[in-house]
Amino acid sequence: MSTPAADTGPTAEAISAFVMAAHGDSEKVRSLLEADPRLLEERTALDETALAAAAHTGQRAIAEYLLAQGARTDLCAAAMLGEVDVVRAALAEDPTQARIGGAHGISILFHAALSGRRELCELLLGYGADAREGDGQQPVLHGAVYADAPGVAALLVAAGADPAARDFGGRTAEELARAMGRTAVAEIVRAGGR
Repeated sequence: MSTPAADTGPTAEAISAFVMAAHGDSEKVRSLLEADPRLLEERTALDETALAAAAHTGQRAIAEYLLAQGARTDLCAAAMLGEVDVVRAALAEDPTQARIGGAHGISILFHAALSGRRELCELLLGYGADAREGDGQQPVLHGAVYADAPGVAALLVAAGADPAARDFGGRTAEELARAMGRTAVAEIVRAGGR
């Protein structure tokens, strides 16, 4: 008689497909999770969960879906979702969390900028978050562009965010804003770069 093979959980390929889908394909996220609910908390070889992927790409609906399915929240996801009270409580307990990074080391301040909530960015800056982080990856100013948040962009420029910093695609915040048709943000960034 043969012994049944032990279930070792989802394959690396399945985990990778699920996390990649969480970067922006909500239907695929739903279908993959329905097929294998164990994927919810799995991490890729780069230590990225689906929730972290949704958080750093500003995929609010996917993040909310994953949380509703029982995903454990993290502070970067809470920041992207604009949960000021959650972030405030975490910072009161451990002020060093103002400088944490999420997936790929992308700063919590970038995640907060994605929320478009100026109050949240002010809170993090007050606890020592650095507006100059992210050159070559995801500069915080680019988060304000994605959120189409002129007030956040102005705050970040005033806090020292470099308008010339380039993202992983080699674009400055102004270039990205103009490409996305976000004129108000582009003008704030351009004026801040003088």
